[in-house]
Amino acid sequence: MVKLTDELAIIQTVDFFTPIVNDPYFFGQVAAANALSDVYAMGGRPLTAMNLVCFPAKNMDKEILFRILEGGLDKIREAGALLVGGHSVDDPEIKYGLSVTGLVHPEKVVSNAAAEPGQALVLTKPLGLGILATALKGRLASAELERRMIEVMSRLNDQAAEAMIAAGVRAATDVTGFGLLGHGLEMAQASGVELVIRASAAPVMDEVLDLARMGLVPAGGHANLSFCARSLIVEEGVDPFLMSVLGDPQTSGGLLMAVAEERLGGLLDDLRSRRVEAAFIGRVGPRLPAGRIRVQA
Repeated sequence: MVKLTDELAIIQTVDFFTPIVNDPYFFGQVAAANALSDVYAMGGRPLTAMNLVCFPAKNMDKEILFRILEGGLDKIREAGALLVGGHSVDDPEIKYGLSVTGLVHPEKVVSNAAAEPGQALVLTKPLGLGILATALKGRLASAELERRMIEVMSRLNDQAAEAMIAAGVRAATDVTGFGLLGHGLEMAQASGVELVIRASAAPVMDEVLDLARMGLVPAGGHANLSFCARSLIVEEGVDPFLMSVLGDPQTSGGLLMAVAEERLGGLLDDLRSRRVEAAFIGRVGPRLPAGRIRVQA
């Protein structure tokens, strides 16, 4: 975030990755939604976007490239932003994403360093996208599961962000590659608090726990749990497979918000009225300078 005036700041962010779904149009949608999410997580509004593309132009039908870009453009337009250019590279592996510029009032920036003891934790979007993607690669996910996964990943966090701002939330983060635990720990450390998460309250996509029990947990999920281990307390009775879901790397995941207790009900009602899936999953615990996550059953 760069402050330009007392009333205006810009947010600059970038993200791109390899295909996570089979359909090129929906891959473009997911990649664009994912890149736009950082702006929403900071309480901002996307203004412009630039394409970042790697594509094997000599060895693959360019119609695939056109469909990827079409999906991304449609999502950029849905966000009310403008596509203003980009850059492409002839590369043997497909990659796509966006560099995004957004606007925010300097005094209304939402940060992962502003969580306060006693606040409630709210999570939008269900978990398990990384596990589902692993199942999809192994051809173990049904067409319905793939459709549901695409629906969740391609959904913008715009409505969640609007509800967040209306509720006066000042502490939030989007949940992406480090999973709920990894991004939650970043919030805990930046804010100097303990986050207490109720594992059973976390929203989980259908069939994800069964797939986790089959061993379809991506390497990134194991890495996330290992990364958090020294700052993680897991209380008795927590399902170890549910822990895998809490550490599961998400693509274009939801927002984790810390909201004042007296505004929790209003925030949840507002999110539901906007058709945003959301759940109350825990609380911000006491001050703890080093930061920590405590997981309860």
